[in-house]
Amino acid sequence: MLSILRKARLKDKEMRILMLGKTTIVKKIMNEDVNSVSPTLGFIIKTIDYDGYKLNIWDVGGQKTLRTYWKNYFEKTDTLIWVVDSTDRERLDDCRTELHGLLLQERLMGASLLVFKNKNDVSGCMNVDDIREGLRLDSIKTHKWHILPCSAIDGQNLQEGLQWVVQDAKDRLFLY
Repeated sequence: MLSILRKARLKDKEMRILMLGKTTIVKKIMNEDVNSVSPTLGFIIKTIDYDGYKLNIWDVGGQKTLRTYWKNYFEKTDTLIWVVDSTDRERLDDCRTELHGLLLQERLMGASLLVFKNKNDVSGCMNVDDIREGLRLDSIKTHKWHILPCSAIDGQNLQEGLQWVVQDAKDRLFLY
């Protein structure tokens, strides 16, 4: 079955990325103004051509009241991008619980996980090890994962995150 999926993907080199947690990151990636961002109610789809690949980024609102609807966006997801506010220590346990619950979803099996440790530019924020341990990333064996510190405001490591997503897809989904 995986070889059939790979062959189907050879033509279009298209990927579906589900981003949960930060519209500002999507706006920064798209070179849009990040100074006037309001919470996403529902979802926004943005498409970017990156390194010869078409990335369809599904930005889904992260408010608690919207989380029951997240499952409607899981179908055909190649990569899940999980954004963590590295200044909010009090919500890290809830963040871990939500993430691990998502990774149990059958329709997300086979998707890779990129964790953006956002607000890396803020003094006193948690470091990568704090987030890795707080989210218990080392216990995740069902999904390939990677963590990157980033800043949605200044764009730190956002391009590196897209590079990882594309390289991961080349390694897993495409034959070249």
